[in-house]
Amino acid sequence: MGEKIQGYHTVSVRVNEQLASKRRYSYVHRDYHRRILGFWIVLLLFISKEIYNCLDDVQKERRKEALVSMCDQRARMLQDQFSVSVNHVHALAILVSTFHYYKNPSAIDQETFAEYTARTSFERPLLSGVAYAERVLNSEREEFERKHGWTIRTMEKDPSPVRDEYAPVIFSQETVSYIESLDMMSGEEDRENILRARATGKAVLTSPFRLLNDHLGVVLTFPVYNSNLPANPTVRERIEATVGYLGGSFDVESLVENLLGQLAGNQAIVVNAYDITNLSDPLIVYGHQSQDGGDMSLKHVSRFDFGDPFRKHEMICRYLENAPTPWFALTTAFFVFVIGFLLGYMIYSAAIHIVRVEDDFHTMQKLKDRAEDADLAKSRFLATVSHEIRTPMNGILGMQQLLLDTDLSSTQRDYAQTAQACGEALITLINEVLDRAKMEAGKLELEAVPFDLRSILDDVLSLFSEKSMQKGVELAAFVSDKVPEIVVGDPGRFRQVITNLVGNSVKFTEKGHIFVQVHLAEEATSFMNLVKTENGKETEFNTLSGKQVADDGTSWETLKLLDDEFRSNNITTDHNNHQNNSNNVTLMVSVEDTGIGIPEDAKSRVFTPFMQADSSTSRNYGGTGIGLSISKLLVKLMGGFMDFITRQHVGSTFFFTVEFQRCEKTAVVLDVKKSLSEVFHPTVFKGMKAVVVDGKPVRASVTRYHLKRLGIQAEIVASVRNAVALFGKYGSFISISEKLPDMFLIEKDSWLSGEEECFIQLSNNCRQNGHSYNKLPKLILLATNITSAESDKAKAVGFSDTVIMKPLRASMVAACLEQVLGVNRKSQPVKKSTSLHGLLCGKKILVVDDNAVNRRVAAGALKKFGADVHCVESGPDALKCLQIPHDFDACFMDIQMPEMDGFEATHLIREMERKANAHANGGDEWHMPILAMTADVIHATLDKCLKCGMDGYVSKPFKEKTLYQAVAKFFESKPVS
Repeated sequence: MGEKIQGYHTVSVRVNEQLASKRRYSYVHRDYHRRILGFWIVLLLFISKEIYNCLDDVQKERRKEALVSMCDQRARMLQDQFSVSVNHVHALAILVSTFHYYKNPSAIDQETFAEYTARTSFERPLLSGVAYAERVLNSEREEFERKHGWTIRTMEKDPSPVRDEYAPVIFSQETVSYIESLDMMSGEEDRENILRARATGKAVLTSPFRLLNDHLGVVLTFPVYNSNLPANPTVRERIEATVGYLGGSFDVESLVENLLGQLAGNQAIVVNAYDITNLSDPLIVYGHQSQDGGDMSLKHVSRFDFGDPFRKHEMICRYLENAPTPWFALTTAFFVFVIGFLLGYMIYSAAIHIVRVEDDFHTMQKLKDRAEDADLAKSRFLATVSHEIRTPMNGILGMQQLLLDTDLSSTQRDYAQTAQACGEALITLINEVLDRAKMEAGKLELEAVPFDLRSILDDVLSLFSEKSMQKGVELAAFVSDKVPEIVVGDPGRFRQVITNLVGNSVKFTEKGHIFVQVHLAEEATSFMNLVKTENGKETEFNTLSGKQVADDGTSWETLKLLDDEFRSNNITTDHNNHQNNSNNVTLMVSVEDTGIGIPEDAKSRVFTPFMQADSSTSRNYGGTGIGLSISKLLVKLMGGFMDFITRQHVGSTFFFTVEFQRCEKTAVVLDVKKSLSEVFHPTVFKGMKAVVVDGKPVRASVTRYHLKRLGIQAEIVASVRNAVALFGKYGSFISISEKLPDMFLIEKDSWLSGEEECFIQLSNNCRQNGHSYNKLPKLILLATNITSAESDKAKAVGFSDTVIMKPLRASMVAACLEQVLGVNRKSQPVKKSTSLHGLLCGKKILVVDDNAVNRRVAAGALKKFGADVHCVESGPDALKCLQIPHDFDACFMDIQMPEMDGFEATHLIREMERKANAHANGGDEWHMPILAMTADVIHATLDKCLKCGMDGYVSKPFKEKTLYQAVAKFFESKPVS
């Protein structure tokens, strides 16, 4: 106990140290959580602003690119359209040169020129008018004026002063006929343009000016030559060849407006065109000088060329409307901020939650430590109570057994047996409580020994046979033929589960039946189907007793699914386990009753320890409510799963799976079968025939199952009338060559079913036909309970004196049939406890126990089997007796003793044996079997016993069977006369 307390303390200290270290090195101090959240929000604001700026810059760049594209497009189109008009003017200049100067006389006059320019004006939509001015030298002025009949005048319409040369207009379009006779060289700028045009041979533009329609325009001037010029003429050659000038006024404002009208579908922009020949004083060609209106933050300048290398023009564009609000940038930045804030807040909340969880975990750890202390106290309490109760109980039961071995009167024996039964019931209750405690602590271990589960079922039915007969409840068991005869597992725990379930069914069932079934899991099907049949006014079901049951036939399928799910959660990848599982056999067991059922609101409490359906259950039926919880835990330990189906006032069906191993050792199987054959002799009945008369197919199948175990071939008939048919219809008997059945097993219900005439006929047939045979077929009655009157009546009508009472068990059926059929067993000398007596006879055994009563009980039990027993009361006394050499064959050692416990005493004994063996020089080695003997069933486990050098373990109060199992490993049995 001290070791366990120390272990718990060590674990608790380590856990607390880990928790303290974890809390000390928490990833962020709790005081910084708010500061980090604030810093995160500021960081998010900065990131959101950067995202907004980035997206806004992208949008502005796109807006700028669109403006550049539109402005360049307009400048390019303006330039192209102006170039087209310039080409038409150039063509007209060539026309004048060709038809006015190359033809003699001239083919062009004012009327022809006006008519032609008017009819071809559609080619020059941007020109308000064209005119031709002839070059006139000063020496030619008088002749020119006389020829044309008018005087050369200036732009102000005054007579032109004397100049070196003049450029009077002689041909003009009708729209500009008012400039006829005006000297184009009278204006300073016009003169410079004319001189520049004839020197370069290219079109020359004037600066912008207002036209008569109040639009801004320019004048385009082309030189006209009277002869073909060389490929690269000089300026002088150009001047000498010049004969005139063709000019046209361009309406630039109309040109731009026409262009903008063609592109009106695009985004509205503001366009201004400038003449930037003089950068210091740019002249507006189109638009308004005022810069009001439109988006002033974004502008683009596009250059364009009207063909005059001297003049430079540009177009400035801007959006008519201000840039729209950047909603995409705003929403994106906003959502980034919101998402980041939520993420930060979630992390903040998680951090706060972690802090709270750490605090809660710290609190829970304190509570856990308290709970562990309480659990340790409970374990110590259970150990103490177990030891203190089982120690005197060992004395009580041991002395009771010794008392029963003496000569007693019937009354005295009855009193002693009653006291022993009460003591065993108390021990059973203590064992259940301690089993539950061991299961919770994970210290319950299962055996793995070969056993016959059919015999276990027979034993369990024997325990409850008397009570079921008193109630008139049918109690039966059925095991499928496909279930192996011998399996390897823990028979004690399997028996405990079956006993708990059957005991509950017997307790809560007042009429009907209790039926135990065992099948293979992979082939399990419901043994019966709930087919209703009308029998008079009462409805019968195809069940063991004809009563309705809770199971509707689907419990097996349900359990398969539950068990598969249970198995899937416990799959292991261990290769050795996988190989072992190939030899496993999974059984499905059900215990069906027609009792009171379980209320709907109590189903959830069925497997809760110390809980029952309601207070009336424990008051009316008794019990602690711990059996089912233990059974479910045991089934789980055996690799299975337990569940139930219940219907109130109909009954309950508890079903579970359990996993055993197939027994492959032939010698072990033969040994188990040999021990079973000592109970009943199936070879005695082999080859016999029987007819089972039962109107309930399920019950008849159970009877045939037990007969088959004895080697008897059974045929089932539903009624006595059908049995009569085996001898022939209406008095026609079977032939003498055919073998009659050896027995007729007739169910009491079928006998009392009102077919008395048929039964009399059957009885007479048996007697009459029996004269031809060595022996008559026997009529045997099967009954759950029977009155004296019914028994007398049965004997009177021809039944055997022996009635086979239910529940059916192979040994009981064999004994009854031997008595009825007169089968003689070979006489075998049977002596009480022969095997154990053969093991212990003549053995000198040392018993070490500090309790005088326990020493007397142990000594009495061992002496009863022929052992020579010597008792001591302490560990030091045992060491004195076992000083080598000694003549003891074995030692039964109590564990909990004052001064020196059994573990320490065993350790010292093994040390003495080790030293003695070291000096033996090849002689016989000393190793005396030491068996632990204690009432502490929780902490004195087998592992602990083996660890200190013990060879086995016997729990107080020990019984003959457990004692035999303990000593059979070390002693050989001797024949006892």
